[in-house]
Amino acid sequence: MAAKDLKPLGVEQLYHRCDLSRFGFRSTADLSPDFSALGQERAMDAINFAVGMPHPGYNLFVSGSTGIGRRELVARTINERAAKGEAPLDWVYVHNFERSHEPCMLSLPQGLGRALSRDMQKLVEQLLIQIPATFKSDDYRNRVQELTDEFEQREENAFKGLGEKAHEEQITLMRTPSGYTLGPLREGKLMTPDQFKALPNEEKERIKAALERLNAELTSLVRDLPKLQQEQREAIKALEDEITHSIIDPALSVLREKYGAQTEVLTFLDQVHQDMIENVDDFFAPEKDDNAKTPLHKLAKSDAFRRYHINLLVSHDNDGGSPVVVEDIPSYQNLVGRIEYRSSFGTLSTDFSLIQPGALHRANGGYLIVDAQKLLTYPFAWEGLKRALRNHEIRIDPLEKMYGISGTRSLEAEPIPLKVKVILIGERRLYYLLKAYDPEFSSLFKIYADFNEQLDRSRENVESYLGLITQLVQEEALAPFTLTGLERIVEQSSRRVDDSAKLSLNRGQLVDLLREASYCATQVGASEVDAAHVSRALKLARTRSAQYSELMQEQIERGTVMLASSGAAVGQGNGLTVFQLGDQRFGKPARISATARLGSGKLIDIERETELGGPIHTKGVMILANCIGARYARNAPLSLHASLVFEQSYGMVDGDSASAMELCVLLSAISGLPIKQSFAVTGSINQQGEIQAIGGVNEKIEGFFELCRNRGLSGDQGVIIPKTNVDHLILDQEVVTACADGQFNIYAVSTLDELISLLFGREPGKADDDGRYPPASVNGRVQQQLLDWTEQARKLSGKSEQ
Repeated sequence: MAAKDLKPLGVEQLYHRCDLSRFGFRSTADLSPDFSALGQERAMDAINFAVGMPHPGYNLFVSGSTGIGRRELVARTINERAAKGEAPLDWVYVHNFERSHEPCMLSLPQGLGRALSRDMQKLVEQLLIQIPATFKSDDYRNRVQELTDEFEQREENAFKGLGEKAHEEQITLMRTPSGYTLGPLREGKLMTPDQFKALPNEEKERIKAALERLNAELTSLVRDLPKLQQEQREAIKALEDEITHSIIDPALSVLREKYGAQTEVLTFLDQVHQDMIENVDDFFAPEKDDNAKTPLHKLAKSDAFRRYHINLLVSHDNDGGSPVVVEDIPSYQNLVGRIEYRSSFGTLSTDFSLIQPGALHRANGGYLIVDAQKLLTYPFAWEGLKRALRNHEIRIDPLEKMYGISGTRSLEAEPIPLKVKVILIGERRLYYLLKAYDPEFSSLFKIYADFNEQLDRSRENVESYLGLITQLVQEEALAPFTLTGLERIVEQSSRRVDDSAKLSLNRGQLVDLLREASYCATQVGASEVDAAHVSRALKLARTRSAQYSELMQEQIERGTVMLASSGAAVGQGNGLTVFQLGDQRFGKPARISATARLGSGKLIDIERETELGGPIHTKGVMILANCIGARYARNAPLSLHASLVFEQSYGMVDGDSASAMELCVLLSAISGLPIKQSFAVTGSINQQGEIQAIGGVNEKIEGFFELCRNRGLSGDQGVIIPKTNVDHLILDQEVVTACADGQFNIYAVSTLDELISLLFGREPGKADDDGRYPPASVNGRVQQQLLDWTEQARKLSGKSEQ
């Protein structure tokens, strides 16, 4: 096809406008917000399926690009589902009175966990008042005194009888500091040793016999005295037990009646009852420690009564529905819980009250949402989550156990049964890596929800998209957007996805543009946002990130970076590149040059040889090399030695979007025919010589236009793009205006021959049945030069053999 037959694209092809006039509204004030998951029907179906599936293993992995709104839509769906879910249980840990290092777990209906904790606190406070008060009462003292008097009377009566019998024998029974003793009497007084010696022998023998007999009875009485004292102590203890029961039993009966339906709680209360009876003296500890001034609630929480406390691990306080937990720091301990320690004089200790819950505890019976990237960065967090899901229980193990380190003896808390839906949110790369390298992943996360990034720009979808914009405008309290402002928003949405037939679903970028456009409107006192304000916001965003682009443009204009935008040259041409810096990207032209000479068919990619070329760029060069052989040397060896390079590039070069221009530059070097420098070309090529679509077409065109505009538009300058990229054009208005005025041109081609006719300004030439091209054509010149080199190589080879 001749160059004259190729026409520049029309203005309507350069900017695919959005016409909203047929919708019949004036601004977003006339529209209703749309809260649906626009364009995400597939992902939402997967989410609803996962949360509705009652069987284990149907946990969910959600992926999609940042800014799509994954978290918002997932949270909204999960919260709606959770609001209709079953009320979760309360979970508490209590002291194990038989094995203190193995705390017991109790599950209670929603709200009863906190109630039980308060009731046990009140019980201890109540007993701290009642028990000391009762044992200090006059009634208790009188009853103790009665028992004491009774046993003293029994002791006195026993010794009184012995005393009377001794008195008949002229012997007295006396109480001494060390006990009781017997002694003979004379005239009513205790006989002295001298008086006893002066007695007749017969009297002495009588007294001795009486003393021996009475002493035997005294010994018997003294031997029975400890038994009597023991009976006294037992009687007093029985009294104390009776009074203790009279205080504790009614108090615990109230709790037993309140929690009668909870078997586990009743068992715990039985153990508490037995322990309180056995350790009633603990309730006198404050008095012994002279802590009378200490507030009662603090005394009740002291270490002495810790075993009666309730460690309320999770309580939902009748908030209704199933819990939804979003864990932002998914470390191992934050997920499965931890056991804390207290330090005292350099010694670490712990008990059931120091068990702290994790996200799995709080989400039990509901839903847990976790960022997959963060989860995988914390040691043992992923393994801990998998173990909990696999075993359907939450077992709290300290990290030193996970590391295999033996340290301070810790608790072995009873595991809590687990029923939860886990939603991981992460990149697609993470999903497929886990799918490939973790055998357990597929069995635990069976559902995959992949969020879409774009949707068709159909009338129905545009209407829904306007509803989404209206929703965001209302949520952000922005100024209303007029018809023209919305048209500009929709057009920019299509540009973000490089396709005029699509709309971007990136909510983050959309809401940023809405905010910035509304700000631009308010800065000039406008009450509504129109197209000018949106364009102003876009321009400011580009300007904020344009420093590097301007520096590159300055180097081109000053000649530091050599680029021609007029004339013609052999073996060089203008390719187009795209730079991505953060959210902003821009295009710049780059000179591509080639050399060709007689050789053995080798094509050197200098970028690859210097390890500055990426694999896709290398692939493009290999394709164009084979395209040359297929077109021009089908029946002869390719006696060519050529090289290709991006001039003055000092970083990585990747992508195949310059392969069409590289091929034309190489054809120019082979044929010696010059290429028009007023054109820049983008597009990849296949082995059949077809021009293929590329990305960033708008930025590439605008990058070359900027160079030509700054140097002065001549009307001959332009950009050649693949025809398949025409639907992607949404160019800056300045470029469209220049094209409409004939100062700049954009051509679309689909074959190499069309590209040749534009660049060389000559007929490309069509091959005959033998594969020969017309000698005067571009293809013919290339083919003839390759044949000449082949003949020359044959001659040189023959001479060398001689």
